[in-house]
Amino acid sequence: MASPSHFIALFLLLLGAFAQARDPFACDPKDATTSSLPFCRVSMPVPTRVKDLLGRLTLQEKVRLLVNNAIAVPRLGIKGYEWWSEALHGVSNVGPGTKFGGAFPGATSFPQVITTAASFNATLWEAIGRVVSDEARAMYNGGAAGLTYWSPNVNIFRDPRWGRGQETPGEDPVVAGTYAASYVKGLQGSNGERLKVAACCKHFTAYDLDNWNGVDRFHFNAKVSKQDIEDTFDVPFKMCVQDGNVASVMCSYNQVNGIPTCADPNLLKKTVRGQWKLDGYIVSDCDSVGVFYNTQHYTSTPEEAAADAIKAGLDLDCGPFLAQYTENAVTRGLLNEADVNGALANTLTVQMRLGMFDGEPSAQPFGNLGPKDVCTPAHQQLALEAARQGVVLLKNHNPSLPLSHLRHRTVAVIGPNSNATVTMIGNYAGVACGYTSPLQGIGNYATTIHQMGCADVACADDKLFSAAINAARQADATVLVMGLDQSIEAEFKDRTGLLLPGRQQELVSKVALASKGPTILVLMSGGPIDVSFAQNDPRIGSILWAGYPGQAGGAAIADVLYGTTNPEGKLPMTWYPQGYVSNLPMTDMAMRSSPNRNYPGRTYRFYKGPVVYPFGHGLSYTNFVRTIASAPTVVSVPLDGHRHSENTTISGKAIKVNHAKCNKLTVGLQIDVKNTGSKDGTHTMLVFSTPPAGHWAPHKQLVAFAKVHVPAGSQERVGINIHVCKFLSVVDRSGVRRIPIGVHDLHIGDVKHSLSLQAATLGVIKN
Repeated sequence: MASPSHFIALFLLLLGAFAQARDPFACDPKDATTSSLPFCRVSMPVPTRVKDLLGRLTLQEKVRLLVNNAIAVPRLGIKGYEWWSEALHGVSNVGPGTKFGGAFPGATSFPQVITTAASFNATLWEAIGRVVSDEARAMYNGGAAGLTYWSPNVNIFRDPRWGRGQETPGEDPVVAGTYAASYVKGLQGSNGERLKVAACCKHFTAYDLDNWNGVDRFHFNAKVSKQDIEDTFDVPFKMCVQDGNVASVMCSYNQVNGIPTCADPNLLKKTVRGQWKLDGYIVSDCDSVGVFYNTQHYTSTPEEAAADAIKAGLDLDCGPFLAQYTENAVTRGLLNEADVNGALANTLTVQMRLGMFDGEPSAQPFGNLGPKDVCTPAHQQLALEAARQGVVLLKNHNPSLPLSHLRHRTVAVIGPNSNATVTMIGNYAGVACGYTSPLQGIGNYATTIHQMGCADVACADDKLFSAAINAARQADATVLVMGLDQSIEAEFKDRTGLLLPGRQQELVSKVALASKGPTILVLMSGGPIDVSFAQNDPRIGSILWAGYPGQAGGAAIADVLYGTTNPEGKLPMTWYPQGYVSNLPMTDMAMRSSPNRNYPGRTYRFYKGPVVYPFGHGLSYTNFVRTIASAPTVVSVPLDGHRHSENTTISGKAIKVNHAKCNKLTVGLQIDVKNTGSKDGTHTMLVFSTPPAGHWAPHKQLVAFAKVHVPAGSQERVGINIHVCKFLSVVDRSGVRRIPIGVHDLHIGDVKHSLSLQAATLGVIKN
């Protein structure tokens, strides 16, 4: 990474390069003919302003505003706008709305989401969102970006082969939903209805296959039970809308039970806008409307496709389709202009909440942000801290880590990812401020001997093996940085298996055999890798998973290797053996296991078979002991007295959630965490619940998580509150959420606490 003085010089240069701020998008005070129109009056309520603007637009203008590259309307003083920008883990130039160069050569590139999820730190997730939105606003003010960001991706990492699993917060719905709400709050700000930037939770719903075994996302019909939709796939989206107040939801390419998601009124109008009360707009994944007409042949004419999408609740088309066919759909009576107005009202409202119709950007909140606020030292420090918190220590035999400054002065750094830079930022990334590769990071602690061992992650031959083996023979310690990159797992590229690619495993084993000192395996990947061979090899002392750790990844890896950072990450997904996928179609969406058809089930909640590493696994350089200081043993669930006389309130000893008084019904635990080791450390506490036995319930489910820093030899108390209706409920086969009556076992590491839930009023009992 460049020196601090280099960055100071760069910032001064950028400040000088910051030319005039962006012209107003609309309502320019210098334009007397339009700035006095009612839709430009900031003092008026937003709905009134939107209604006024809609009344001034022609149908021809309206349909051209239904797409991502919305046209200008010069007669009303409105400029064109590109809706498509991305900010998955930093401002990205994947969408056409954002451009790097000039005053904005790059932006802070945080670890890929799967890595940050491993921190289990909601405060960190929100802090990253705040930094990303600072940089996004700064770039908008400088004319280099938009204000609508189609992030985060909160799909469930259902199958370990999925190429886009790296973009998600992992396999657990509660973690994904908490991540969604936290990151969105950071992006959108906390200024009431006013938005700093508009976030978007995607891809709704049951989207987690890109291109596997001849089946691609454009043709895939995800057959999903009501039970799995309610208790797995929709949970993160519901939390994103209700807890995060997200300004947008994106529908996906695939069909769900035979209907394209972007044409399904039950999903969009009824669920997202009706039940969850989305305050914002619904956008299609890019060209989804065209896909369901041209590829899925869902309608017989393009006009019917346009009409179906808008009537289902779609407000904005990423793609040209609605601009091309909506006007004809209205002319043919397939759609009313009022339907078009309804869609536009949702997008225009978001633009007004962003301040885009408030005149001069520099006079608005965040109008002072500019190049000086991008790639700041504080922002880059947070990227380093996020990477440190996301590294997971999978194995530490003897223990081999941390390395010693005195004993390990020469380190052989080997592997196709040993000097990685761009690989560390994964996909949907931008241009980083700068990089610290693993080789550079380790070089800050020791003298390095560098050998690639494999030309790239495909590792097709052993031509570079002997030089790598020789390096390991000479060094005091050997660090192998192996794994995957976007050539192996990516959008539109699902993996075929879970082993290390090519001859990587052979290189690792041969180097470990020859190594003079301890051998450490560092893995970069988004998805899990079957490294059973390394877990079982006594010559490989330690294994670290770094995910895709962002621009400062190499520094974070080195800090963990040498003990400057005590690892605290936990796996946000199960690491399965290769045998798990050998006979498991990615296309089978069922979450629950089915022994009669030899189906293993998916994720830690429903799969009970062998694993390489379980969900939530992660070691530390110290030892934490947990004890429960206080916790209730019995909790009464009050029933809504007006609701339980006729319906099956209690069926099979489970109360319907919508018949319980849920509001403040929480279980409070006090847990003491003692650090009995010799190093200060942060404990990542995961609280699981095993519901009363029954065919509805998961084996266990995460109900809470918390972080606590505990100095060596001391103890800290942690308070945990578990919302009974949200987190101790299960979903029956009809997709109805219920609270099981009886004993729920709470697990915190090796500590178990039994909690009995009782119905306060028994209505009609039906079996």
